[in-house]
Amino acid sequence: MNQPSICYLSKSDIQQAGGGSSDLYVTALERALRLHAKGEFVQPLKPYLRANGKEGHIADRIIAMPAHLSGESPVSGIKWIGSKHDNPVKRNLERASGLLILNDPQTNYPIAVMEASLISAMRTAAVTVIGANYLAKKNFQQISCLGCGIIAKMQVTSMLEQFEQIRKVHLFDLNEASARKMAQHIQSQFEQVEVCVADSAEKAVRQGEVVITATVTDQPYIPFEWLQKGAFISNISIMDVHKEVFLQADKVIVDDWEQANREKKVIHQLVVEGKFSREQLHAELGEILIGKKAGRESEEEIILLNPMGMAIEDISSAYEVYRRAIANNIGTALSLY
Repeated sequence: MNQPSICYLSKSDIQQAGGGSSDLYVTALERALRLHAKGEFVQPLKPYLRANGKEGHIADRIIAMPAHLSGESPVSGIKWIGSKHDNPVKRNLERASGLLILNDPQTNYPIAVMEASLISAMRTAAVTVIGANYLAKKNFQQISCLGCGIIAKMQVTSMLEQFEQIRKVHLFDLNEASARKMAQHIQSQFEQVEVCVADSAEKAVRQGEVVITATVTDQPYIPFEWLQKGAFISNISIMDVHKEVFLQADKVIVDDWEQANREKKVIHQLVVEGKFSREQLHAELGEILIGKKAGRESEEEIILLNPMGMAIEDISSAYEVYRRAIANNIGTALSLY
């Protein structure tokens, strides 16, 4: 009888296998999004475990995200990721941490367990990169990022790695020290880029041809009037833009309609109010990748991407990391028995 084992990959193992590079995640997410558009996946709605219920902060939760991807290299798995909004300030810890488990769909035996926060943050950044490829103006040069934590740093770094034409980055955070620290980090890595710390969210947003939200807010603060003509907004942190942005933008795109229309998020509120519907949605992002729906069609369009984050993105990314780790003998083998 075979003795099943799993490959354990720490964060440093993942980085060694290429998991710190945006290229890996763009490849993995394009695969996942194309399979999503073709219906070649299984992805139950993710449950949120909130120990403090409605009294807790919106970012205080543990999420279970199971998924299966079909295609040429089928794989199943789950991400179990926890977050506490005050971890950085109170405990000197990153806000989020978790585990990813991969299963062989032939046997359903687990084949890998790995640290999840790096993959989770990097795949989220890849969503913005892919969105910008299809939804931003050609040759955009200025990007703005609201929030300056770990997620924001990976968002901006991935954008700068993938778009050499970017010349200016505008940052804003309620904690100015966080914004200045991130500005120094970016400037040290990308000397050709000018990095500015704005003294208000409005100033940062108004300058952005691409606007990225990476906050833990539970209240919208970005009105439609702040957005310049032709802006692309990657609304990663979901709750940042006012309802009017959804209603006045030329195109609204999500990653998955069922995931986006839940949990009392802004889209769900608008649907309940009778102001928005599946028919008013322009597309799911994968539909644009496979050519079923158009991306940007003019330089003047204001386009909003509102991605909830999908388990298939994590599983596809984790599988790509695992594949490279096995090929390069990275990680620790652990016996199940």
